[in-house]
Amino acid sequence: MNKKEEKNNKKLLVEGQNDLHVVVALCEKYQVSENFDIIDCEGVENLIKQIGTRLKGYGVDTVGVIIDADTNLQTRWDSLYNTLTGLGFIVPKIFPKDGLIIENEAQKVGVWIMPNNDSDGILESFISFLIPKDDKLLPVVDDILTEIEIQGLNKYPNKDKPKAQIHTWLAWQEEPGTPMGLSITKKYLATDDVVCQQFVEWVTKLFK
Repeated sequence: MNKKEEKNNKKLLVEGQNDLHVVVALCEKYQVSENFDIIDCEGVENLIKQIGTRLKGYGVDTVGVIIDADTNLQTRWDSLYNTLTGLGFIVPKIFPKDGLIIENEAQKVGVWIMPNNDSDGILESFISFLIPKDDKLLPVVDDILTEIEIQGLNKYPNKDKPKAQIHTWLAWQEEPGTPMGLSITKKYLATDDVVCQQFVEWVTKLFK
């Protein structure tokens, strides 16, 4: 699933390298078949543009999309809805909470909106679900972030707080600063959360 060596007729479009490495780590963990290419689109705008390009590519039969809801899941879905209907797909008005998978006569499309298809957020919001439930560091991280926000010391905007939370937590692990994907491999992060299981099931069903 190397983005530089496209060899499959199934494509998974992601916003960036962090998304790519998280997907690779989860697929390795759950032994998901490596029958699709993961494409780093280098940003959300490029990702949306590539949906049509990829679907029109020779021999492509499946295109998956992993995209952040950011600050408004409905706005994100409206954009994707317009893109997919414009490509001739029949698309539900309400986004499914277990992820979207639709088909026409020749092709299949899937969409997962981070973090859980049901709330605003980003990849790091999804990763927060993977922090072990009995973890004692996360409450300390949250307390510190709240304190610096009260004092006006934080440099990050509110929409990026999930990034501050996760990367602070990762900085306090055995190997500080381990990337998110590798943190799954190293088992700093758990993979038994319901949302994680739903995500793996969506990937498996889309590309089976």
